[in-house]
Amino acid sequence: MNTDLIIVGGGAAGLMAASYASEIGLRCLLVEARHLPGRKLLLCGNNKCNLTSNIPTSEFIRSYNSSAAEFLELALNSFGPDELRKWFSKHGLQTFVEKDGRVYPKSRNADDVLHVFTDIIREKSVPVVYNCRVDSMRRKNKMYEVGNEHVTFYAPNVLIATGGVSYPKTGSVGDGQKMVKSFGHKLVPYQPGLVGFEFDGNVKHIPLANVEIVSDGKVVGMTTGDIYPERWGARGKALTNASSIVAQQQLKNYHFNVVPINSNIKGFKLHPKKTRPLKEAMVTVGGVALQDINTQTMESKKCPGLYFAGEVMDVDGPTGGFNLTAAWATARLAVDSINNS
Repeated sequence: MNTDLIIVGGGAAGLMAASYASEIGLRCLLVEARHLPGRKLLLCGNNKCNLTSNIPTSEFIRSYNSSAAEFLELALNSFGPDELRKWFSKHGLQTFVEKDGRVYPKSRNADDVLHVFTDIIREKSVPVVYNCRVDSMRRKNKMYEVGNEHVTFYAPNVLIATGGVSYPKTGSVGDGQKMVKSFGHKLVPYQPGLVGFEFDGNVKHIPLANVEIVSDGKVVGMTTGDIYPERWGARGKALTNASSIVAQQQLKNYHFNVVPINSNIKGFKLHPKKTRPLKEAMVTVGGVALQDINTQTMESKKCPGLYFAGEVMDVDGPTGGFNLTAAWATARLAVDSINNS
């Protein structure tokens, strides 16, 4: 295979990598395990695809936990919310901003976001191999051999963009993480992020509240948003963002102090039983450890020519388009690094 780059994974990060590589003239091959690309992308924002948030890049970066913020700083300063919207606009997708600052396509249709990528890939004649699950990878004579029992592809560079392990029906089952473990990369254990909680008893619907996460008598985090009851417990922005904090800090004994905003309802405590399972989570907390990846290039510190983008890494943000933006920004930084190497 006479190409410069093999991109493993046809989700948000992989699609951006293939599209951007074709725009700057870097030859690439996209390999996807499923029969169609972007399956999880179509689910984002209740099928409306919350692309990003309309806030300054500096504030956007501060919205991540400290390790993720430091890791993503260069990528997001290079391709943050404003640059992302301009790029989509250039390719015919107009966006609008909701009252809460979230950015969506004007059509409110995630399919239109996916079509931007697939149109570029088709028009630029980027080769794509579907129904091809990559389960083996090795490096020999400065070339990577990537494939499975039926086929092997060769290139000097590989970008792993296989996502996390949430929503496994979309194809995110941890293949990329398993492969790079053999190259010496440490994997941070998976936990559910941006997911609801199970509670004993009923939980009230609160349109807007501040929620303090309290562990061992100390406030270790705070979120703001709605709380929405479900038959199994509750979700909503305030709780889903809290679930990521619980996972990131590996909290065991904790509760929530809920302070409703602009409401006659008095403050109260919530004691979660547990989070909902990982397969229901919007993002995966955990993955390839960040200390093994160069923040300036997204290249592995363990093996030259091996790059990462998106949720395959141990990087996650709050709800509001932060995880999609991070996936696209890291994909572009990786492609730029390969192109300039």
